[in-house]
Amino acid sequence: MPPHPKHQKHPRFGHLPLSTSGPQETTLTGNALLRTPYFNKGSAFSREERDTFQLHGLLPANVQTLDEQVGRAYAQYTSRPNDLAKNTFMTSMKEQNEVLYYRLILEHLKEMFSVIYTPTEGDAIANYSRLFRRPEGCYLNIEDADRVEDDIDQFGSPDDVDLIVVSDGEQILGIGDQGVGAILISVAKLVIYTLCAGIHPSRTLPVVLDCGTNNEELLKDDLYLGLRQPRVRGENYDAFVDKFVQAARKRYPKAYIHFEDFGLTNARRILDKYTPKIACFNDDVQGTGAVTLAAIMAAFKVAKVEWGDARFLMFGSGTAGTGIADQIKDAIAQETGKSKDEAGQQIWCVDKPGLLLKSKEDQLTPAQIPYARDDGEWENKDHNDLVSVVKEVKPHVLVGTSTVPGSFTEEVVREMAKHVERPVIFPLSNPTRLHEAKPQDLFDWTDGKVLVATGSPFPPVKYKGMEYDISECNNSVTFPGIGLGAILSRTKLLPPSLIVAAVRALASTAPVLNGSGSGLLPDVTDVREISIQIAKNVIQQSVKEGLAQEKGIPTEDADLEEWIREQMWDAEYRPLQLVEEHRSTAFARGEVGTGSHHRKGSIKHTHRS
Repeated sequence: MPPHPKHQKHPRFGHLPLSTSGPQETTLTGNALLRTPYFNKGSAFSREERDTFQLHGLLPANVQTLDEQVGRAYAQYTSRPNDLAKNTFMTSMKEQNEVLYYRLILEHLKEMFSVIYTPTEGDAIANYSRLFRRPEGCYLNIEDADRVEDDIDQFGSPDDVDLIVVSDGEQILGIGDQGVGAILISVAKLVIYTLCAGIHPSRTLPVVLDCGTNNEELLKDDLYLGLRQPRVRGENYDAFVDKFVQAARKRYPKAYIHFEDFGLTNARRILDKYTPKIACFNDDVQGTGAVTLAAIMAAFKVAKVEWGDARFLMFGSGTAGTGIADQIKDAIAQETGKSKDEAGQQIWCVDKPGLLLKSKEDQLTPAQIPYARDDGEWENKDHNDLVSVVKEVKPHVLVGTSTVPGSFTEEVVREMAKHVERPVIFPLSNPTRLHEAKPQDLFDWTDGKVLVATGSPFPPVKYKGMEYDISECNNSVTFPGIGLGAILSRTKLLPPSLIVAAVRALASTAPVLNGSGSGLLPDVTDVREISIQIAKNVIQQSVKEGLAQEKGIPTEDADLEEWIREQMWDAEYRPLQLVEEHRSTAFARGEVGTGSHHRKGSIKHTHRS
């Protein structure tokens, strides 16, 4: 797979610490080199490299290309009997040869995405203690909270980590509390960052905060590897999370922190606590909202809806629903100049108690309270069923995160279509069996006028002899690019304005707007180029707001794109250069990254990767 001309490296930025041009230095030879996944090339080591690095006798004689290795690995992959076995095979490959692992996925991204990520990764997490072979990442547990700082120090020196993904495992991928198995969601999320945005895999750190588990099956499982006790709550939990954040910031001051799959009562609360203090992100709260907002932006351009006039109805107001509402509110404020409170008046939220009303505040979560409507607005009006609310609100946009299958009925959809020219309807609940409506039905019930995006993949819809692509609101087209922009700019904070800037970049790539298709969002196969555009917007907004700490960021668009590309890791073998121990970096000695077999307890060097 030769690189696209746009993806060619530009060595004029080769002096940057994250440059990916030129050779990589290493002190390792022989088996030590073969056991380091970020250096190992296996059968692709050249004859000259086999001489230089003392590999003769350790490898078969035939020198192969990366493409030949990918072909063999794919044949091995396809021979596995089921998706979980394929997932385990890929985990093993990642521990041996990082370049081959990522290249194989990139060659077969659409096919493998569901195996290395959701839903198959959920099965791997649920079976973590039974499938366990070797540790991956940093395991912190609340019973040893006094060790957090020492434990987190083991993964490199202050300049060695750009990105940390951390989970406490309470709400994993729709399968609930998985305890220590959450380390795998942190690992999987980092894989997506590398695949989709070129984040250097050796410069990332997956972390699990083991606070116990309320999963009775795990507590009764003799093989369970985590703390065998109920989840710790309250002050001790908050102190543990804070100890992790402070230790991470102290050891890796430049690292961007991504919170993942925290429970409903904690996800938003933790994000709100740390957003004013550090550059951090929560994909469940912000990522889903960002990709949905991008699809809405594209839909509004097609439907010619003005932001100041638009009405939004959220059906399902948990973490995802309120996260989407927050993103919409931020966008309304930025597009119209309204205050956040005024913008919020354009959003109506429905959840288990029905329409969120101020009289029901004792039943609402902190994230829901800002969207509670005045009871006086609804006096003598029915608000306990969706069709009644639709009839009254007359929404331009209906978003479903309810997990109530079939809840967008023909009556609901036809009622919505009476009041707006192009209904924007997003049934986002996962998996497919929980979708609020099928895209085909939405087209049939609106005479083909609907604009649709879904939470799971759907085939194109056929309507009156035409075929329409159905875009999937896949967070993987959003959060990697945001992270890339945050990392390269070294932004102090990640306020809503930077995320809205990212969303604008994503919306501009919609096939329906650029004439390349009918989808409201681009396909995941185009994601690396999309990530560059998202990162560019994030970096420029960070610079504009005085948040960027990186020096020498180019001001011209073309130069900035070139600067970004040069710092994105690619699944390509780079030449290796043997250096002496005394002038080496931790990276050269194979002492960084969670795949390292050579890590030392205290590393005092920096490295270039």
